[in-house]
Amino acid sequence: MAGRTARGLRSSADLLFVSLPSGMAAMVALPLLGVTALTTIIAGLGLVLFPLALEVVRRWADWERRRSGALLGLGVPPSTVVRAPGPTTGARGVAGSFERVLRSHLGAEWTLARIRRLLTDRATWRAVRWLLVHLVVGTASGLVGLTAILGVPATIVQTFAWSSIQGMTLLGVTPPNWPVALLLGGIQTAVCVWLLCWGAPWLAHRQARMTLRLLSPSAAELRAEELAARVDVLTQTRAGAVDAHDAELRRIERDLHDGTQARLVSIAMRLGVAEQTLKDDPEVAKLVQEARVGAEEAMQELRDVIRTMYPPILSDRGLDGALAALVARCPVPTTLDVGDLGKLPTPVEAAAYFVVAEALTNVAKHSAATEADVRASRYDDRLVVEVRDNGIGGIDESRGTGVAGIRRRVGAIDGASHIESPAGGPSSLLVELPCGS
Repeated sequence: MAGRTARGLRSSADLLFVSLPSGMAAMVALPLLGVTALTTIIAGLGLVLFPLALEVVRRWADWERRRSGALLGLGVPPSTVVRAPGPTTGARGVAGSFERVLRSHLGAEWTLARIRRLLTDRATWRAVRWLLVHLVVGTASGLVGLTAILGVPATIVQTFAWSSIQGMTLLGVTPPNWPVALLLGGIQTAVCVWLLCWGAPWLAHRQARMTLRLLSPSAAELRAEELAARVDVLTQTRAGAVDAHDAELRRIERDLHDGTQARLVSIAMRLGVAEQTLKDDPEVAKLVQEARVGAEEAMQELRDVIRTMYPPILSDRGLDGALAALVARCPVPTTLDVGDLGKLPTPVEAAAYFVVAEALTNVAKHSAATEADVRASRYDDRLVVEVRDNGIGGIDESRGTGVAGIRRRVGAIDGASHIESPAGGPSSLLVELPCGS
């Protein structure tokens, strides 16, 4: 009995000194959260207060979750703010609304990512939902804890002071005499002992289970978050593989350019000298001439291979200069509009170059266009490349127009491509490539 009483006292104290203040604080915190959200739309001060309030609620809920786990003897790891793979429609809608308001009225670009991260994280909405329930349940259970701790001593006082204090009641009844007072006092004492030894621990455990149920992700959310983490790992792994592959291609390009191509040039020059020296022997001169022509053709093929692997012009002039060279070589009159692209990853530069090169080749060979337009611009962490022409349209990917190769190259670095080419034209190729923040 002593052990049960001690456990009851601990549970009652937990309800009284933790749940009751926490529940009463939730009554204040929830309206304040709404006010900070409103001031985010109306005034700039909310840009600081609203995300701060959300993070405080998140940390508060996480502390309650871990405390509830400890009460139940469960190991509960702290939650972290992670990118939700598929936020709920409500979360996405609220985040989008805040973003539109902030962009249009406040122009506070620096805080958008922070607010959007919080609003699209499911843990934030679980914390707000818990706060709404806790302001009622926490306060009520805290009052139960207060009753459990003070019930027995208060009943003893009531039992022996009923005749001295006017209006004193036991179990809601005013005793008419001492025997009734002692009977009612004994019953009330038994109720308070039961509440202390059995009721309070049961209520504390039920509240802890409710807290874990409200704040812990569901099985579907856990699977979704695990899948998102796996996707992030695969994305990083693929990016590393693409970078390594690109670095290897650049090494091979340098080796071919500085080694094999230089030797072929030397061979061609020597064969040219030998051809001039052996003019008196037509048969030998003809063989030397054929060897020289073969060496020159091999050099041209090697240059084509090098340009296909990694165009040297990208290293020399950057993406804007390389695109300018492509536009200048295109037989169809083409205009070029390149914005401030900043520093771009090498795989992105290469992909953008090959996309424009393939697109302009298609324009020259198949579109019957009289003019084309190439645009490249950067929006945050996306490079957008667009190629338009006024040709006959009707691009058919199954006929080997190079579009399938464009899609594969863009998809390899997690980009997106969109083609519009109705019969009769015009045609438009739009490519988005991730290039980091």
